[in-house]
Amino acid sequence: MEESQGRGLRCDLPDSAFPHNTGRLNLHGYGNGISGLPGLKKRGHGHGSRSWIKIDQNGDSKILELDKATIMKHCSLPARDLRLLDPLFIYPSTILGREKAIVVSLEQIRCIITADEVILMNSLDGCVVQYESEFCKRLQTNKDQAEDLPFEFRALELALELTCMSLDAQVKELEIEIYPVLDELASSINTLNLERVRRLKGQLLTLTQRVQKVRDEIEHLMDDDGDMAEMYLTEKRERAEAYALGDSYFQNNISGETRAVSKSAPVSPVRSFSGVQQLQRTFSSIVTSSKHGSLTSSSTNEENVDQLEMLLEAYFVVIDNTLSKLFSLKEYIDDTEDLINIKLGNVQNQLIQFELLLTAATFVATIFAVVTGIFGMNFAASIFDCPSTFNWVLIITGIACVFLYFSFLIYFRHKKVFPL
Repeated sequence: MEESQGRGLRCDLPDSAFPHNTGRLNLHGYGNGISGLPGLKKRGHGHGSRSWIKIDQNGDSKILELDKATIMKHCSLPARDLRLLDPLFIYPSTILGREKAIVVSLEQIRCIITADEVILMNSLDGCVVQYESEFCKRLQTNKDQAEDLPFEFRALELALELTCMSLDAQVKELEIEIYPVLDELASSINTLNLERVRRLKGQLLTLTQRVQKVRDEIEHLMDDDGDMAEMYLTEKRERAEAYALGDSYFQNNISGETRAVSKSAPVSPVRSFSGVQQLQRTFSSIVTSSKHGSLTSSSTNEENVDQLEMLLEAYFVVIDNTLSKLFSLKEYIDDTEDLINIKLGNVQNQLIQFELLLTAATFVATIFAVVTGIFGMNFAASIFDCPSTFNWVLIITGIACVFLYFSFLIYFRHKKVFPL
């Protein structure tokens, strides 16, 4: 009875539990859905099954094809939690603690973590392949060594580690690409450089949103002790097994006492009544102690979440540092945009100054042209009797126009229109 109830609390997925999928696995453990792509199956084939990687506590991995109903049954998960792992839908990064499992959806790593195994969604993505190989390696290396963290926290730690490393690597690549482009744009403003900066800025905003969501999810878990307590799967399983063991022990004692009383010699009714009372007191004391122990351990579990909190805090610092890099990069882009706007404003001011000088010169030249045009008209006047008079008119008009132009310049300097 102890073994059956203990196993009922675990989320084991043995191969024999999936008779409809055993025929799809070849000797190498790969599905035959798509030729040349191991572990992947053709979408729409079968009863909505997907390719999953099962990793047990010994570090052994196995590729299985499971449908949603099977996973929901064995892990006691609602359908909405499995939708978070569906690659056809775009959901933000999420970490959910449930009764018998932890649902993890961090970037490309989508998995279900139980107290003794990890069910990882199979994919050709580098993070998924690295998660499988690294987790199996760690489990096999530390198989005979005592671990401070339970199995589910080691699996969660690796998912957080790979996610933080992947996001930080993407940020570094973006920094290497964007800094030279911004420096080139600051020195040479043209359409090509502006288009490159616009594209990189879009990538920066997208990456910032992804990093921000992972950070917010970790911060939300750290702020809620109840959610962190739900993730102590090994502790909950051991507590449930201990309670089931105590219950079975009590049932055996009750049945043994009943058989002993029935086989013994006839006794007085007073003595029989006292024996019944003793059994009732024993039953009430055992039940009370079991409930008290369960409530005490549950309250202790909710309060003592330092182990998981320190784990989350470590990766919160890492992801927060990555987010700070993105904010610094965004500030550098904003500073470059401000510098470009200042340069463009300076060029625009220079054009306005040149246009103002050109307008003043045009006004003076127009005055000179008007005077010469008047004297060029064919009308009778005494001034035309002397040929040198027209020359003096031109000289006096030219001097007056030059004086007028310099008067404009002095006025512009006085009004500080020109930075002279």
